[in-house]
Amino acid sequence: MDKILLQIAAELKVRPAQVNAAVQLLDGGATVPFIARYRKEVTDNLDDIQLRELESRLGYLRELEDRRAAVLKSIEEQGKLTPELAAAIDAAPTKQELEDLYLPFKQKRRTKGMIAREAGLEPLADRLFADPSLDPHAEAAAFVNADAGFADAFAVLDGVRDLLSERWAEDAALVKVLREWLWDEGLLQAKKMDGKDEHNADVSKYRDYFDYSEPIRTVPSHRALAVFRGRTQEILDAKLILDEELVPGQPSLAEGRIARHLGWAHAKRAADDLIKRTVSWTWKVKLSLSLERDLFGRVREEAEKVAIRVFAENLRDLLLAAPAGKRVVMGLDPGIRTGVKVAVVSDTGKVLATHTVYPHEPRNDWEGSLHALGRLVAQHGVNLIAIGNGTASRETDKLAADLIKRVQQLAPDVKIDKIVVSEAGASVYSASEFASKELPDLDVSLRGAVSIARRLQDPLAELVKIDPKSIGVGQYQHDVNQSELMKTLDAVVEDCVNKVGVDLNTASAPLLARVSGLSQAVASSIVRWRDANGAFAARTQLLDVTGLGPKTFEQAAGFLRIRGGTNPLDMTGVHPETYPVVERLLAATSRPITEVMGRSDVLKSLKPESFADEKFGAITIRDILVELDKPGRDPRPDFKVARFNDGIEDIKDLQPGMLLEGTVSNVAQFGAFVDLGVHQDGLVHVSQLSNKFVQDAREVVKTGDIVKVKVVEVDLARQRIALTMKLDSQPQHKGARQADNSYRAPARNERQGGGGQRGAQAPGAPSGQNAMAAAFAKLQGKG
Repeated sequence: MDKILLQIAAELKVRPAQVNAAVQLLDGGATVPFIARYRKEVTDNLDDIQLRELESRLGYLRELEDRRAAVLKSIEEQGKLTPELAAAIDAAPTKQELEDLYLPFKQKRRTKGMIAREAGLEPLADRLFADPSLDPHAEAAAFVNADAGFADAFAVLDGVRDLLSERWAEDAALVKVLREWLWDEGLLQAKKMDGKDEHNADVSKYRDYFDYSEPIRTVPSHRALAVFRGRTQEILDAKLILDEELVPGQPSLAEGRIARHLGWAHAKRAADDLIKRTVSWTWKVKLSLSLERDLFGRVREEAEKVAIRVFAENLRDLLLAAPAGKRVVMGLDPGIRTGVKVAVVSDTGKVLATHTVYPHEPRNDWEGSLHALGRLVAQHGVNLIAIGNGTASRETDKLAADLIKRVQQLAPDVKIDKIVVSEAGASVYSASEFASKELPDLDVSLRGAVSIARRLQDPLAELVKIDPKSIGVGQYQHDVNQSELMKTLDAVVEDCVNKVGVDLNTASAPLLARVSGLSQAVASSIVRWRDANGAFAARTQLLDVTGLGPKTFEQAAGFLRIRGGTNPLDMTGVHPETYPVVERLLAATSRPITEVMGRSDVLKSLKPESFADEKFGAITIRDILVELDKPGRDPRPDFKVARFNDGIEDIKDLQPGMLLEGTVSNVAQFGAFVDLGVHQDGLVHVSQLSNKFVQDAREVVKTGDIVKVKVVEVDLARQRIALTMKLDSQPQHKGARQADNSYRAPARNERQGGGGQRGAQAPGAPSGQNAMAAAFAKLQGKG
């Protein structure tokens, strides 16, 4: 365990004592949000990001130690464990290197090399390799054994080849050297598989990869996952290759490296041709495919990490998006033949009315729809309209715009905003068990409209009811490790919910279940207690809930809020365990709590160090004072609505040079997608986000941001909009961009030389405006 603690401390650049304290808390059942918020003193201020990384590495390193112990035991039981091997196994830093060392001792099916060894050919193999001047055929004659399958000298020498190649292929040091060399020098190559029609819609999505290669170590996540998806769908053929000119009769670069590692060189001795063939066999038959598999696995793993991280960051931004708050919202779930489903919810999220209108084909009841919606607006005081972004969204958005115009003609002082929101996951929620319990009297088709309306009022409270994978803010989500994706997204949801805090008396069971320490069962028990006994008046009443004991109370209480309860502190993030500290603070001010909360002048006069004790230090006191200064503060930003330009309702309305306002709908490393209200997101490539160099789009923008952009190019055929946030830039002429709008394969001269020549931008990765058009192709893999 000390070894693990020291390694994690070194990786996180913190002290081992901090790691040890965090590990003890995690092992004791504490959650990351609880430790990050209420145990800063214990961990000396480790934040939630550090704690999540610590938790992840702790799991990996513990699994590694368990596997290390199993490997040592297995080899020892075989009687083959030497002090040198034990030391190498003990020092292996990764699961991959540990498995390399274990490979020669792993139980496996009977191989040709094993058969040769069982037939007694090992001494011959050792002798010929040690002294290549010996005549192989003369030496092999003494080992002919028809009963064992070696009927003549040729068969014997084939056995020697199999035995030596198997031994070399299991040499952990050689495998490591080749793997790292291939990582530095290898190219990921993709080509269209023979017989695939490039005009087929499913095939053409991958046209950027029909003739593609790039250094494997620099392949961006989205390109790697696109290639692997194309290979899985049997559209692309992907290989690991070396940039070399193969000369007939001469060894390849890989074969040369194997020979050098073995300390052998061809000197035209009697056995040198045999050894040369064995080296070639070792590479072509034993190592090339296995190392390709290893490195493809490494690329995929790294690509998945990036994809999952991007998904997680976009999800975090979406969950922490500004809530519209207490506004009466009309949710419109667009549809054509089935009609537009309508739901009006009160400022507390209660369903006030539902309806279905048919403004589109085949009924085309535009006027009737406007009349019905206008009646609902007037009856319930609607001041915000949420429109789902699915089928018929553009047409429904126009309906909402006409509705607003008519309302304002009749009542100029009435202000109504409309906003198109992602309806991803709304159908999942509608058909869920929870939705049937929450809205039992509503048809499934109308529940989606309710969800669309509520996710504007409080995105966090509504979206936690939906599987995070169904919210639609990631790419290639079906291609990545599903358990790792789910684990990461669950952590994001947990962190977001606990950062904002939860109203104990209004929160749904799914929202409560995301609170630190609360399981789904305990969350359901809280709701049942609330239904039976009425609203909670104090946090301490949580201890009356079935299944909620002192440990769970400790983990959860600080994140639960009670408004209008018996103790004003219950509406803040101050943990009940520190209420005695607050009493000491109040005593020092000689004021009641109601005259201290929100009074910055009073609170600034208190010195945290003066109230610290052995249990709660100055860090905790400082956090308490911050909470008392702004009790129950919501950390999310203020709600704003992007003002779409009048008359800009379709991609056809856009012209290069137009200045527009829009909402960032999704962010990837290569750029940000912006909703302009034309029902086709535009792309701001990473090179167009700022006048300074930007490596990752999230350095500048995040999902939900409202931004000003300029239209650079509109490609109606491909339904692509290129944008820039460099508002002083000039729009691009079509002739200036690359002909095929695709990433080009790197030219040979771009691949020459060492790593220092490759720079920050990978060969084949277009830059500037060319890259903007090309990056649209990355959406083809969106999950």
